[in-house]
Amino acid sequence: MPLFDAATLDGWLAHLESLHPNTIDMGLARVGKVRDAMGLFPVSPVITVGGTNGKGSVCAMLSAIFKAAGYRVGTYTSPHLLHYNERVMIDLQPASDEALLAGFRAVEAARGDTALTYFEFGTLAAMRQFVDAGVDVAVLEIGLGGRLDAVNVFEPDAAAVVSVALDHEAWLGNTREAVGFEKAGIYRAGKVAVCADPEPPHSLLDHAKTIGADLRLIGCDFGFSRQAEEPVWSWWGRGGVEFGGLPMPALQGSYQLGNAATALALLDAVKDSLPVNAEAVRQGLQNVRWPARFQVLPGHPAVILDVGHNPHAARVLRANLEAMKGHARTLAVFGMMQDKDIAGVIGLLADCVDSWYVAAPALPRAASAAVLTETIGSLAPHAAVECHESIAQAWYAACKEAGEDDRILAFGSFYTVAEVMAASEC
Repeated sequence: MPLFDAATLDGWLAHLESLHPNTIDMGLARVGKVRDAMGLFPVSPVITVGGTNGKGSVCAMLSAIFKAAGYRVGTYTSPHLLHYNERVMIDLQPASDEALLAGFRAVEAARGDTALTYFEFGTLAAMRQFVDAGVDVAVLEIGLGGRLDAVNVFEPDAAAVVSVALDHEAWLGNTREAVGFEKAGIYRAGKVAVCADPEPPHSLLDHAKTIGADLRLIGCDFGFSRQAEEPVWSWWGRGGVEFGGLPMPALQGSYQLGNAATALALLDAVKDSLPVNAEAVRQGLQNVRWPARFQVLPGHPAVILDVGHNPHAARVLRANLEAMKGHARTLAVFGMMQDKDIAGVIGLLADCVDSWYVAAPALPRAASAAVLTETIGSLAPHAAVECHESIAQAWYAACKEAGEDDRILAFGSFYTVAEVMAASEC
């Protein structure tokens, strides 16, 4: 089989999209075979983070803290917002096109006639870059589920499940017990297995016990405390309070304290090989950046970017909107994928939005503006709704209508937010 090669990142990404007939093909056999052919077994610690929501924020905090502590850190997350390079970070900086191409060429040279999905190919290429760069630690975000996700082909030294809720039901099941089992598949025997869901499914607990993982549950084995409205908080583990007087995370939303506590539980799990002091924790929490997770842009009207796309995330978004005072109206630029719980998300936010500007993001999986409008009409019959041909047009219409005391919320999908971000740069 002749090796593919291209001089540009766009050329390679087009090639990756053509390799496998399915966008998603769960399983580790194919990606494991290519990993073995590449001899891709990292010697530095690996931390794997999964969960329905919150896993990207935990990865961002971990990476910022490790960087502040002086470690060379590789971070792999997905999906990206504007540029593929965002998925592969070394010392918090996106990988260069040249580094990405080198990783892709290494995978292509090793895979032979094995068909890999876009995500599988990218996962192997990212780890190749981390190994070549000599990172001290690799922080990996699970893409979908856990047990059969390509990231799970690499053995973690510690793993966390941040939350368990229904999403990707066609792949993970339609009950929390089914989803919990899939997500618990990233745990390993004898290794620290963190769970930050306050009500973990029995399937997760049972799997961790069966394999002999060192399970650490939020509220039991670790957690956080904060006096009402105080600007500092404390983290405690099995040995009591270990980090006190910590600043609030730079990421918006009170729920980020739970994510920060999860990050510190993972730090505690690898402290023998990667010790981190309190000052590095403080610096990392103050400096962490993770775009479009209830990201409030400065200016008037206020603009809020949020990639939440399931009911669990919508509940968090609603709480954050209710805590954000002083705005006359909320104008929503909204688009979702047709395989998501559209009614569940709209229903949770219907009475928080005054005017909806709906459109389909530019990809086949997107729900049509007509479907979104019909659903909004059934759940929020008194709300104003406008249909637009593109997310960019919806964004421009909302900007034209919004007054200085209003706020514009762009949400519903990574793709919706990405198209708003691209349009706002014009």
